[in-house]
Amino acid sequence: MPANKGRAAAGASLGELAACRIAIQTVDPEIDGGRFAAKTVAGWPMTITAEIFGDGHEVIAAAVELPDGTEVPMTKELNDIWSAEVTFPQVGSAHFTISAWRDLWGTWARDTRKKIDAGQDVSVELEEARGIIAQAKAPRGQSSVKKALDKAAKSGDAEALLSGETLELMGRIGPRANLTRTTEKPVWVDRERAAFSAWYELFPRSTGAPGVHGTFRDVIDRLDYVRDLGFDVLYFTPIHPIGTTNRKGKNNTLTAEQGDVGSPYAIGSPEGGMDAVHPDLGTLEDFDALVEAAGRKGLEIALDIALNASPDHPWIKEHPDWFERRPDGTIKYAENPPKKYEDIVNFRYYMEDGSPNAPFWEAIRDLFLFWIGHGVTIFRVDNPHTKPFPFWEWIIAEVRRTCPEAIFLSEAFTRPKVMKRLAKVGFNQSYTYYTWRNTGPELQEYLTELTTEECRHYMRPNFFVNTPDINPVFLQYSGRPGFRTRLLMAASLSGNYGMYSGFELCESEALPGKEEYLDSEKYELRHRDFDAPGHIKDDIRLINRLRAENPAMKDFLNLKFFPAHDDRVLYYGRFDEKSRNYLLFHVLVDPFGGAEFGFEVPLWEFGLPDLGSIEVEDAIHGNRFTWHGKDHTLMLDPQERPYAIWKLHPPGGAQ
Repeated sequence: MPANKGRAAAGASLGELAACRIAIQTVDPEIDGGRFAAKTVAGWPMTITAEIFGDGHEVIAAAVELPDGTEVPMTKELNDIWSAEVTFPQVGSAHFTISAWRDLWGTWARDTRKKIDAGQDVSVELEEARGIIAQAKAPRGQSSVKKALDKAAKSGDAEALLSGETLELMGRIGPRANLTRTTEKPVWVDRERAAFSAWYELFPRSTGAPGVHGTFRDVIDRLDYVRDLGFDVLYFTPIHPIGTTNRKGKNNTLTAEQGDVGSPYAIGSPEGGMDAVHPDLGTLEDFDALVEAAGRKGLEIALDIALNASPDHPWIKEHPDWFERRPDGTIKYAENPPKKYEDIVNFRYYMEDGSPNAPFWEAIRDLFLFWIGHGVTIFRVDNPHTKPFPFWEWIIAEVRRTCPEAIFLSEAFTRPKVMKRLAKVGFNQSYTYYTWRNTGPELQEYLTELTTEECRHYMRPNFFVNTPDINPVFLQYSGRPGFRTRLLMAASLSGNYGMYSGFELCESEALPGKEEYLDSEKYELRHRDFDAPGHIKDDIRLINRLRAENPAMKDFLNLKFFPAHDDRVLYYGRFDEKSRNYLLFHVLVDPFGGAEFGFEVPLWEFGLPDLGSIEVEDAIHGNRFTWHGKDHTLMLDPQERPYAIWKLHPPGGAQ
């Protein structure tokens, strides 16, 4: 019987309406009715659910169909909700389809068993069984399966027909009455680093000796430092030539002094644009050597793609129609009134007739492909929310045709729906509001949204603790304890997190009344003593080591919050059932006062009674002991260590 698509349009014919006998609805994940792809990771489990039901009392069966033809049976849960766990093995575009049908054999077997148990005659039912088996069609090469079923049918042995073996065989090749399929639901399959990564951000030009412009060769000398801290992505602010027209001075002053290096976001000079490197950093060959050296140490290089042109960008002369202009013909500077960015001019994305500025779009696509050709497959995109959604959807799709393993991080601190739309159109990772969520209740509410609402299927957070643009107010006054807790939470609440250089030194001096760094590195070289007293490098090494060693730290959707009887304490767990790997975290979010608080060990998660016992390991110090019962007390001191990390070993063994 031919399958249908499970829905009939308004005005459908009688036949089309009649074909939709099985209801398949509320498919999850399904983003905007299938307009956008849900995201998963190659080899990671993905749970697919739907509400599936039909009229009457017949047995319903359902399965998820994968692109390679594999069928994964779905299991019925409460209230006609069905689910299956599937995996997609390869990076790239994929899809799934849900199919459901009236299971004639399953219905026959259920009802016949009841009749036999009631002592009723089932001779007619045996005739029905033979008719159902006659409809079974074995795939090519499985004729022996059909022969075994035919033999059972001829025997007239009811118990043989009702056996589990027969039920399994008929489940594979038996007739599927009123077979109904959904439309294909798109999925984008990423490599693991899109969902699990630790980023370290630096300005390559600040890696030289004090007062000396750094080079790519200097960055090579910094790779061991970054790797020792446990990071796997090294992210650079723009590395391109910087314009001189309207160049910004130190602390974003409008007038640059002799020797001021300018903002790296004012891209373009006679030396080139976004496909060139600043001559003081070295050559493209030097950059290639850096990428290769980083790869040998287990680091990937991420580049900042900022679609900002200085007034000196060569494209202004080469392609004047790629830039927005005022009625008098002068070029438009970037602005966010009342702010003006006189060192940056605006690109033109659409023509006057509303058509895309296609040559420009193609040039930006080719820009990404250019850097991919130089070994870079991770890109942090600056302010994507100020560019058209269709532009990014087209760019990302085009790049993925050549390089499906490319990763795009959206740097969009903007309205929630805008951030989520950017994730839908293809960005693999997204900056978030973590930077401004400081209290325990705020963090729990936000993480509950990210891990349980629909956005969990398409928006992967990257919890940056700070950026060159953002010196969070909390860090300006919280001191070293605040830096430690913000680090620990970013790295343990999210699969992706990052920090900007200087965070490990607890840098917090700000421009008065602003969330900006005093003597910002965006406008000058910055030399640091990375061994200065008060650093938190040991905390960074600890949490990055735990992330690397514990499978539970990978998929942030396994996050669970538990009761701690003090709002100043955030108490949560990362549990991975497949590897039996379970971690608990207590974090004191108040940087000033210590806390002695009660908490509940989640014995119920392991089927243990409230008075049960569980083995626990202090993940920081390594000592092991037993927690007896559910209720316990803990003290955290912000000056000593404002967090605790526990590894649970429930009965039955754990990693």
